[in-house]
Amino acid sequence: MKTNYHTHTPRCKHASGTEREYCERAIEKGYSVLGFTDHCAWPYENGFVSSFHMDLDRLPDYVEAVAAVKRAYAGRLEVHLGWECENYPAYMNWLAETKERCGFEYLILGNHFDTTDNGGFYFGACRETAHIRRYVKMCVEGLETGLFEYFAHPDLFLRSYAVFDEDCRAASRELCQTAKALNIPMEYNLLGFINCRNHPEWLGYPCASFWEVAAETGVDCIVGTDAHSPDRFDDGEAWDRAAAFLDGLGLNRLTRLSL
Repeated sequence: MKTNYHTHTPRCKHASGTEREYCERAIEKGYSVLGFTDHCAWPYENGFVSSFHMDLDRLPDYVEAVAAVKRAYAGRLEVHLGWECENYPAYMNWLAETKERCGFEYLILGNHFDTTDNGGFYFGACRETAHIRRYVKMCVEGLETGLFEYFAHPDLFLRSYAVFDEDCRAASRELCQTAKALNIPMEYNLLGFINCRNHPEWLGYPCASFWEVAAETGVDCIVGTDAHSPDRFDDGEAWDRAAAFLDGLGLNRLTRLSL
C-alpha cells in the first residue's frame, strides 16, 4: 500500500499542479492516502514576503481547496489537510492556535531555516559543526512542542556536508533518540534524491549513514514523496526502493498515520 502525507501546492511559489491533478495522479499510481502539507503561511513582521512559504491571505483558499477534493474523492482516495512548518519560536503559539482554528488534521516539522526564512540560515547548507548543532537544537525544540505528527527530512542537515563524521553521527543519534522518546516518526524523503543528484561530493539526503543510526535507535519511520508536482507520483520504483531499504534495516516503517 502506497501512502503520501507530504504534498505541496503552487501556493508555496515553488510547486505546480492543482489539487485535483495531484489526486488523479495519486490514484492512477496506486496511492490510497494523500496528505496535503504546503509550506506554512507565517504571520511575518515588517512586511516580509517569503518566496518559500504561502502568503497568509492564501490560507483560507488552501483549507477550502483541500476540503473540496476530500469531498470529491471520498471512497476513492483518503485525503487529509496538513501543513509543513519550521520551528520558528516567535510564532509557535500562533501556529497552535491556527491549527485548531483552521482544522488542520496534522502538522509536519520540516526545519529548513534557523528561526526565520527572513535572513535565517538555511539548514541544507550546513558545512560546519556549529551549523549541525544549531540544526539539532532547533529540531529538538520543535519536536518537543508536541505540535507535529512526524519529522520531515530529518537528515536535511547532511545535504551539503562532505563526510559523515562523529559530529554527524552524534547529531543523528540525538535527533533519532528525541523522536523515539516522543513517539514521532521520521520521514525518508524521496525529493532529496532529486535535490542532491548533481552534487556527488556531498552526503546528500536521504543519507544511508543517518538511517543506519535510526535503525540502531529503533525510531519509527515513514516514506514521504514530498511532491511538488503531480508527476512525482510517477516514480513508483523510488518509493519501492525506499521501502525495501528501510525494511532491510529492520526499521518499523509506517504506511498510515493515526489521524
